[in-house]
Amino acid sequence: MAELTRRYIVMPMATEAPFDPSDADAVFVLKPRKDPAALKALEAYRDHCYPELRRDLDAWIETIKAGPVLRGGVGERNAQYLASRPQPAAAPARRSAPPAATPARTRMKPKRRPQAKHQGRKAKPASRKRKKH
Repeated sequence: MAELTRRYIVMPMATEAPFDPSDADAVFVLKPRKDPAALKALEAYRDHCYPELRRDLDAWIETIKAGPVLRGGVGERNAQYLASRPQPAAAPARRSAPPAATPARTRMKPKRRPQAKHQGRKAKPASRKRKKH
C-alpha cells in the first residue's frame, strides 16, 4: 500500500475542536470499516483515482469486506437507512453486436493567434488597413 501511505497520513485528532467548513484545508474523516456509507464513498473515490492508488484502495476495500462487520453509532444508522432504501433496478442487458459504425467527424483546427515579437510587450491586435479612394 505504498501509494496509499505515501499520499495520506492518518492520525487521531489532537483536540475535540469543532469542524470548520470555511477552512479550505480541513479534512473530513470517514471510517469505512464501521460505516457502510463511508465504504461507498471510498469506493467512489477509488473509481476516480490514478491506477497505483486505485490498486491500494482496492486491496484495502477487499480487506474491509472480508473482515467482520463492525458498526459505530453513525455507521449503524447508515446501515439501517441503506437497508430500507429500494434497490436500484438491474441494468438492461447489452447487445452482443456493437452498433453500426458512424463516420468520424472531422474537427476544425483552432485559428492561431499572432505571437508577440517581444515578451515584455503585449501583442497588439491586428488592425486592418483601409484603402483610400
